[in-house]
Amino acid sequence: MEPILQNQLKLYQQRVNKHLKQVLNRLSSQSPSIPAQLIEATEYATLNHGKRLRPALIYAVGEALNIPLNRLDSAACAIELIHSYSLVHDDLPAMDDDNLRRGQATCHIQYTEATAILVGDAQQTLAFQILSEDEQLSDAHKIKLIQQLSQASGIEGMIGGQMIDIQSEGHLPDLAQLKTMHQMKTGALINTALHMGACQSEQYPHLKTYLTQYGQAIGLAFQVHDDILDIEGDTATLGKPQGSDAEANKSTYPKLLGLNKSKAYRDQLIIQAQESLSNMSIHSDFLKELTEYIANRTH
Repeated sequence: MEPILQNQLKLYQQRVNKHLKQVLNRLSSQSPSIPAQLIEATEYATLNHGKRLRPALIYAVGEALNIPLNRLDSAACAIELIHSYSLVHDDLPAMDDDNLRRGQATCHIQYTEATAILVGDAQQTLAFQILSEDEQLSDAHKIKLIQQLSQASGIEGMIGGQMIDIQSEGHLPDLAQLKTMHQMKTGALINTALHMGACQSEQYPHLKTYLTQYGQAIGLAFQVHDDILDIEGDTATLGKPQGSDAEANKSTYPKLLGLNKSKAYRDQLIIQAQESLSNMSIHSDFLKELTEYIANRTH
């Protein structure tokens, strides 16, 4: 990982982790009636070793547009809570039935299946509570952020993509269908992170198209590389079982295209992302290096 990317990503990770801890601490101190195990399990599933890529995108775009970081914190926390909830639910026995996530036992293994379901529900609703209560934001910006996040994480985005994924098990879709599934399941949250970082800026109306083009390209490249890592990575580095997609008979790019063509497709998407980024009237070394890192990461 390049020095600028590594150092800046670490700062973004530390910032969002700090604010997530504050949110959860405030919950437990202000609402003593919340069962202790629910708080503990929510902290367990949230305050782990995630890459915090989506919050980092919010911060990076916002900083490039001179938006103060304190007006981006609630959006960064909210999108990470949504992402984390999706992982908790994805790991459940009724879904992917995984025992390992981010190098530790999955939530339903560490606690119980019922607790894990409630943890995901709590994370999801807490995300929108944080946005609606942020005193740093105007009401108009709160509505816009809630609108963007709910659409990306709901039936038109992540949840719809997850359903397509479930329905595709056991038979191989064509490339267009696989692309649609991942644009919804994985790409929608990555794409909306960019828009959530930019929407408070006066430049936003002029950037929307380029942000979407960039977000869709890196979102798909991220997923294609994930599929490649499921074959070429190892469990210790990945923080989840290597080969789990193949074992579950998931629809993946290597399964459809083959490993070499999948790598070529990923590289093509990276080039598209770089072109979209260069067309934007913003400068961000972090985003430039992140775009290249997507195809080189090991987890």
